[in-house]
Amino acid sequence: MNKNEKDDIKELKYFKLLAKQYPTIAAASTEIINLEAILNLPKGTEHFLSDIHGEYEHFIHVLRNASGVVKRKIEDVFGNSLLESDKKSLATLIYYPEQKLDIVLKDENDINDWYKITLNRLIEICRYSSSKYTRSKVRKALPVDFAYIIEELLHEQFNGIDKQEYYDRIITTIIDIGRAKEFIIALSKLIQRLVIDRLHIIGDIYDRGPRPDIILDTLIDYHSVDIQWGNHDILWMGAAAGVKPCIANVVRISTRYANLDLIEEIYGINLLPLATFALKYYKDDPCKGFMPKVKEENSALNQEIELVSKMHKAITVLQFKLEKEIIDRRPEFELENRLLLDKIDYKKGTIKLKEKEYKLNDTNFPTINPNDPYELTTDESILIDKLVFSFTNSEKLQKHIRFLFSKGSMFLKCNSNLLFHGCIPLDDNLNFKSMKIHGKEYKGKKLMEKFDSLSREGYFEKVDNQGKLYGMDIMWYLWTGTVSPLFGKEQMRTFERYFIDDKESHIEKKTSYYNHRDSEKMCNIVLEEFGLNTKESIIINGHVPVKKKEGESPIKANGKLIVIDGGFSKSYQKQTGIAGYTLIYNSYGLQIVSHEHFSSTEESIMQEKDILSTIMVVEQKLKRKTVGDTDIGMELKNQIKDLKALLTIYRKGLIKEMR
Repeated sequence: MNKNEKDDIKELKYFKLLAKQYPTIAAASTEIINLEAILNLPKGTEHFLSDIHGEYEHFIHVLRNASGVVKRKIEDVFGNSLLESDKKSLATLIYYPEQKLDIVLKDENDINDWYKITLNRLIEICRYSSSKYTRSKVRKALPVDFAYIIEELLHEQFNGIDKQEYYDRIITTIIDIGRAKEFIIALSKLIQRLVIDRLHIIGDIYDRGPRPDIILDTLIDYHSVDIQWGNHDILWMGAAAGVKPCIANVVRISTRYANLDLIEEIYGINLLPLATFALKYYKDDPCKGFMPKVKEENSALNQEIELVSKMHKAITVLQFKLEKEIIDRRPEFELENRLLLDKIDYKKGTIKLKEKEYKLNDTNFPTINPNDPYELTTDESILIDKLVFSFTNSEKLQKHIRFLFSKGSMFLKCNSNLLFHGCIPLDDNLNFKSMKIHGKEYKGKKLMEKFDSLSREGYFEKVDNQGKLYGMDIMWYLWTGTVSPLFGKEQMRTFERYFIDDKESHIEKKTSYYNHRDSEKMCNIVLEEFGLNTKESIIINGHVPVKKKEGESPIKANGKLIVIDGGFSKSYQKQTGIAGYTLIYNSYGLQIVSHEHFSSTEESIMQEKDILSTIMVVEQKLKRKTVGDTDIGMELKNQIKDLKALLTIYRKGLIKEMR
């Protein structure tokens, strides 16, 4: 049997399987008609967020208002027929239905009349928001308890009077039987669900802000989401895998930003051994350089600030020691420049870096043996082993990290756009930087794919073999390595920032990618490397905050590259002058939304205050994009092609219809 005959047999087997799903000419024809129709629907709206850094209240608000999309839907439907105050109330109700209803129930005199008016308004918004989807897709999104009723109301025929009483009676009955509150909540959440077809998170869910766990729990329940890992995400992923320097870094950053509740109370990781260790070795040390960044109103933490500072210093020194093991084991990482403990003159209290001597601002190192500065004390070995056990056995942390792996990746190509958190390693001549892994050179797209697969091996491999160990080491490298697309700098200056006052020593030089972000040539080189059309495709990044207050634009290279890190994290907002960028990609094109400071969820509900947002149109299409123009459209076109081939096979009698 020759190759062609084998291929024919293989192809016929495939079509026999397809025939089980579409057993007749009529069934296959109906599906072709259905898919062809779907191709001509407007593409769904994509929502892009980046660098959330634990700011859960701000995140949830932006998610619920869809960066202003909900407000625009209200405006489209009601225009001048509603007062601005009524529109604000309706928007707040859609964002926070449970909380807003509690207020209304206390204040409203004629609650049944309010229910009737509100239900009709929500149904109109819901109908408008669902208009670009098939009935089948909308049906799948409906809440189970009210699916039939909502579907009936969504397809009300305004011009026909035959069913008007029927529709009115549905709403009246909902109110009469005491289900109006639940129905309003269901409709509000359905609107939130319908206005966004797909959510993209361009990295850095973790660190700085207080509750990344709430963000992850929200994303786990979200209908359609993908995540491109950020450097802070990979750090937590490495910690969950048991990578010791990653664990030390995670705890250090959490002490620095006073987020120990996340580790102890939310993830159930025992930090008492660290506190005991810190009190033993740093009892009389004020640890002034390790004071956490604490909000003034956090009086409870202020009372514990001395202990947190000692814990901060203890884990920082331990981190510097732990990194040496990986650096020695992996000379190909070329990270010897991070080994600074042996460069200290412990008698003089100075350190020599690149022929320049700096005075240290802190010379108390009770756990360091000057003759062997990287040697762990017995207490340090016991401490890190306990932390490894706690991190690897935290059920909630492991659930969140598995989700990051299942929905995440180093990069994503989606609807002609290239999404990644940081950068693509390049040199000054715009050549892709390479890294040798297991004796083989990787660069560009292949390097990103290799980092992705190695990280998964480091986390998921059950056997403690060399493959798992290398993957674990790579996760730490991605946090701090020179050729890491997540780090994007030539060197991390952690030690210098803590122990040297001279700010010149703190400078972390960005890699060449950032020097060329305004270059269309660079963007085209990157897009071509990932197999994308340079005329249509756009790169979407986060990682480096855009300093809007200094006149910097998030739009680079004439629209070829967009940076949407605008300071979601409160710690960056002084630099950026705003509270973050988000991106909306609908059937009409791309829109950047810049957000002003978000006060609180309570203020948003009580005062009906939305985030003040400004829209900047990046790309406006004269012709609306359809499903046929998307990645899903390509899949549907392939399905149509196969179904048409199945029709031909049926008509030739190669496969008989199963009637």
